[in-house]
Amino acid sequence: MPTRHDIRNVAIVAHVDHGKTTLVDAMLKQAGAFAAHQQLDDRMMDSNDLEREKGITILAKNTAVKYHPKDGGDPITINIIDTPGHADFGGEVERGLSMVDAVVLLVDASEGPLPQTRFVLRKALQARMPVILCINKTDRPDSRIDEVVNETYDLFLDLDADEDQIEFPIVYACARDGVASLTKPQDGTVPADSDSLEPFFSTLLESVPAPEYDESAPLQAHVTNLDADNFLGRIALLRVEQGELRKGQTVAWIKRDGSISNVRITELMMTEALTRKPAEMAGPGDICAVAGIPDIMIGETLADPENPVALPLISVDEPAISMTIGTNTSPLVGRGGTGKGADAKSAVKDRKVTARQVKDRLDRELIGNVSLRVLDTERPDAWEVQGRGELALAILVEQMRREGFELTIGKPQVVTQVVDGKVHEPVERMTIDVPEEHMGAVTQLMGVRKGRMDNMSNHGSGWVRMEFVVPSRGLIGFRTEFLTNTRGTGIAHSIHEGHEPWFGPLVTRNNGSLVADRSGAVTPFAMINLQERGVLFTEPGTEVYEGMIVGENSRSDDMDVNITKEKKLTNMRAASADNTENVVPPRKLSLEQSLEFCRDDECVEVTPEAVRIRKVNLDARERARAASRAKHG
Repeated sequence: MPTRHDIRNVAIVAHVDHGKTTLVDAMLKQAGAFAAHQQLDDRMMDSNDLEREKGITILAKNTAVKYHPKDGGDPITINIIDTPGHADFGGEVERGLSMVDAVVLLVDASEGPLPQTRFVLRKALQARMPVILCINKTDRPDSRIDEVVNETYDLFLDLDADEDQIEFPIVYACARDGVASLTKPQDGTVPADSDSLEPFFSTLLESVPAPEYDESAPLQAHVTNLDADNFLGRIALLRVEQGELRKGQTVAWIKRDGSISNVRITELMMTEALTRKPAEMAGPGDICAVAGIPDIMIGETLADPENPVALPLISVDEPAISMTIGTNTSPLVGRGGTGKGADAKSAVKDRKVTARQVKDRLDRELIGNVSLRVLDTERPDAWEVQGRGELALAILVEQMRREGFELTIGKPQVVTQVVDGKVHEPVERMTIDVPEEHMGAVTQLMGVRKGRMDNMSNHGSGWVRMEFVVPSRGLIGFRTEFLTNTRGTGIAHSIHEGHEPWFGPLVTRNNGSLVADRSGAVTPFAMINLQERGVLFTEPGTEVYEGMIVGENSRSDDMDVNITKEKKLTNMRAASADNTENVVPPRKLSLEQSLEFCRDDECVEVTPEAVRIRKVNLDARERARAASRAKHG
């Protein structure tokens, strides 16, 4: 079959924070994608504000590098897909792999293959793709290159790779310095026999197969991603599998339901570095963007109107975690961060608080996120949103609150399946790295969550690596407690491992809540009196309402408290008048920590300015009656 030797399509896959985006930065710089006067940021591919803040890639993005071979041959376009390293964003990984012909597996020279490495590698091996191994961060003082290479071979064998896939080339790199080599450097050093990424580029050209096509085949192009433009409307990113796509051409649009309609390509663009530029034609193997089809969806096909043949739809793994997202139903709805209406009027002009606005936003998210599902609930103002993991759903909520939405979020739940008449729940494979002295605390923590230890290794460096299989339910709320018990030194990563029979009841949070019993502003006097009862979440002056959770009780049951109590003024001198007491600074919970903290009868109120935890039922007497009914059947 004829091949296109002027193009290569490759995805870079790795665990979180192993250096994918940094490597792409170095490739762009060394390929001359930018002019000398251009001001360049680190991690240029992480264009989203949340990606920059959290330091992780959330959305799969593509860029193109024009590589000029050293022997003076024609320039070769290398299309690079930068994929997320977190399994919660697996839908992005699956879409990215459908656009490419090979993958670069990036592994940290010290940490080695971790759970998300297993996840993205499994997807690549299932697609029968060749793999290039890149050992990154060779300059880390604790690097152990030989051991990491052996661990990677073990991982390939574990995932049933075939002989061709196991015989992969190995490149050693320090992406931060833009240096790569084919010869193994000493542990803790930058490769010395090279001063650029040239060995990496040449390995790519040798190992990544050029796209093959059939000259007589009709047009077939697969939609793998969506974007939007203020002038062009919806933009579809696609890979041309067969035939040619031209600007102004009329093509057959084959939808997900199998129906076919003819549409015209009004705009055709190709990626160069980080920008899209107008183009006249895209051939087999090209990754391009088209405009002019307002309702096109991911997984659909553009084909020849005379002979329309659909490509297979993109399949993604089943969701494992769900949570209810609805409109804000608290007494402070639409009143800004302080709760004082008059002061916050300017801040709440664009506030989105209606059910219609929330539903429209969730429907918009479904267009570009194939791994998400939105189901109706009994209430007209709340929906069940299912996704891969807690982080993916928390990112969606964070994006919505930044857009001005006010929401009520229910406690995350697991999505169960019924197999042979028995309920099965999702389980995770968790890899934990901790110093030896915290090993007992972690084992105890996982025991409460019904975790089963599968493997344990000690590299002799004072750190222990443990692998557990644990129900996904047990990991909701795990991270905060884990970091507390390991004094912030532990590293934990998990990946979906399938479904197993229901593990039975789990009690993961032993402490109850301190619940405000009336509305008002928090006073320092009340806080000082309540400090010994538990840990407080609110600071003086914060507006609270009845049923809002203001702290964590030191005991297992909930306690209604008056956190708005004021000190009564009197002209009598008290014996304790000269005693000064300090207010202990409150514990500020992030959105993820608030979701972890929730119990079944609690939910999280999210506004652009504040994240509050509250009882689902705000009235204390109603809660007492419900508890009594539950106790006595």
